[in-house]
Amino acid sequence: MKVQFLGAAQTVTGSCYMLEACGKRFCVDCGMHQGNKAIEKRNRETEVYRPTDIDFVLLTHAHIDHSGLLPRMVREGYSNPVYCTRATSELLDIMLQDSAHIQEMEAQWEARKYQRRGLSNPPDALYTTEDAQKTSTLFHTVDYHTPFEPAPGIRVVYYDAGHILGSGTLRIEINDNGKTVSLIFSGDIGRPQSLIVRDPENPPKADYVFMESTYGDRDHKSKEVSVDELAQAIAYSYGKGEKVIIPAFAVERAQEVLYCLHALNREGKLPEDMPVFVDSPLAIRATKVFEQHCNLFDDDAKDLLCNGENPFSLPNLRYTLSVEESRAINDHKGPAIIISASGMCNAGRVRHHLRHNIWKPGASIVFVGYQAMGTPGRSIVNKAKKITLFGEDTEIAARIVTINGFSAHAGQSQLQDWLAPLVHDKVKVVLVHGDNGAQATLAGLIQQRFGVTPFIPVHHEELQLTPADEPVRHTAPAQPRVNWDFLTGELERKWGMLKTKMDSMHARPWVEQTDVQEALEKLDYALTRTLSRM
Repeated sequence: MKVQFLGAAQTVTGSCYMLEACGKRFCVDCGMHQGNKAIEKRNRETEVYRPTDIDFVLLTHAHIDHSGLLPRMVREGYSNPVYCTRATSELLDIMLQDSAHIQEMEAQWEARKYQRRGLSNPPDALYTTEDAQKTSTLFHTVDYHTPFEPAPGIRVVYYDAGHILGSGTLRIEINDNGKTVSLIFSGDIGRPQSLIVRDPENPPKADYVFMESTYGDRDHKSKEVSVDELAQAIAYSYGKGEKVIIPAFAVERAQEVLYCLHALNREGKLPEDMPVFVDSPLAIRATKVFEQHCNLFDDDAKDLLCNGENPFSLPNLRYTLSVEESRAINDHKGPAIIISASGMCNAGRVRHHLRHNIWKPGASIVFVGYQAMGTPGRSIVNKAKKITLFGEDTEIAARIVTINGFSAHAGQSQLQDWLAPLVHDKVKVVLVHGDNGAQATLAGLIQQRFGVTPFIPVHHEELQLTPADEPVRHTAPAQPRVNWDFLTGELERKWGMLKTKMDSMHARPWVEQTDVQEALEKLDYALTRTLSRM
């Protein structure tokens, strides 16, 4: 029995744990890698997944960083069951098709760019809408707390993770060759007392706990403080006559923002003449799925519904489905609130709204979710002076507000409290789905509080699954290294070539000299930006 970490190992995207047991090969989650080019390159390096050799998939929830590679697997031959809750299946049906549409649009954009440059063989789409539709036919829905066996010797139970609608924590019990090993895959752990969904549950204890660690290095602000910060950002930009841009994940986060705006409106803290645009077709469709599964809401949200209130409605709420409607928002004069995807600003319509507003001192950009390393959102949150949007560097002059209290992830203290009832003398804790700093901090706290030393795997590492009374055995692959000597050597070599050619530049026509001057100015700017990131 073994597990290999194909994603979310010292990163927060691309969640995928490939297991081999009882003669079967299956994975928990199959997420898309998101971040810089080096990270996203992993989405096309699917040989290690061996799609045709996967017997089944267990999904914790619908977020793309946990599900977004499924259509790629189907494109490459996967055709077996995908197990998930019913709410997850309904969200995925729309989310994967939306993701596929983005992949197709980006492939078309790349093809045009290649054509303009006279290049051939542009990259094809990671997957298509047809691939996403085929994926939806593979969904097998399961209920919370109801055991099932996807294969002989493998028993699975879903528990409510309290993260988003339909999210699950999985407890898997494997009986293989006379050995029994129990595993818990936390998925993404929700915050107790979150705005819409129920609190996370704890499954029974197990030999292994594979635990997310996204916010292992900090706690969140309270819900009340977060709502107040949102109100302050709205008041600021309203007073300046500018817009509030809220990059929000279409599933859960967009609905939580609407929920908060509904509360602010009830309290008279939302200007009556300030329109609220939900500019994300996916968020619009996802909100309808939420309304159909109100049985999964917490008591506060249910009370609103019982009193005849829709927590996702507002007097000035406007949904924009078409591209034309989206473009018209930027022609709107005066203040407005724009909720748009993607939440990390690496795709979707929000990038257009940033281009029109991020350079305006009176505008506000309000981040309400985690920003992964390598994403534009992370650069903005880290106080970058400029951001590149559609090939153009744009000054950042808007007010940047980060409100972590809206996060659907448990904070540092809540992660430890979730783990507490699962700790026993021989438990093996594996930290996944977190950046290096967050994991190191949380590992230290777990060691201090519980006397357990967590294991932190690297990408592609393999871990032998042994019963509780046997030590951890693992095989770590050699991690790829950047060849800095080669890169810096090439820069020095080409700089030397440049200097030898400069003597002849004075004899060139003035127009040619200005062309070279412009090219060198761009090179200087690129080097300056690179140095600022180091």
